[in-house]
Amino acid sequence: MIIRLINSILILIAVFMGIKQGYAMLMGKPAMMDMFSKWGFNKTALAINGAVTMIAALMILFPKTFVWGNFLMAAGILLIICLHLLDKDLKGVLIELPFLLLNLVIIYLQYPLKTAGQ
Repeated sequence: MIIRLINSILILIAVFMGIKQGYAMLMGKPAMMDMFSKWGFNKTALAINGAVTMIAALMILFPKTFVWGNFLMAAGILLIICLHLLDKDLKGVLIELPFLLLNLVIIYLQYPLKTAGQ
């Protein structure tokens, strides 16, 4: 029971962060544009990445798309980590790493509202 509660809180955090960051990318916020433009992302590519991030965050909320949503979020974060590594930016990697681990822990703990028969 306590694990389900903790997992539910972790899911809400992941969904909130995914929607917040996805919206910032979709709207082309200056901080996002600065970070992604150094890797060759234009405004359109950033908007697509933001839309995918927001969709993945929402997918986490539903049992049938739970794993796929977490997988997409983790893949997006892993992409950012790899791009930071190309720049030899270990600080950027360390900032992104907890978010990657968050999605992996959520997958491990599974969907919290799933009953034994599902």
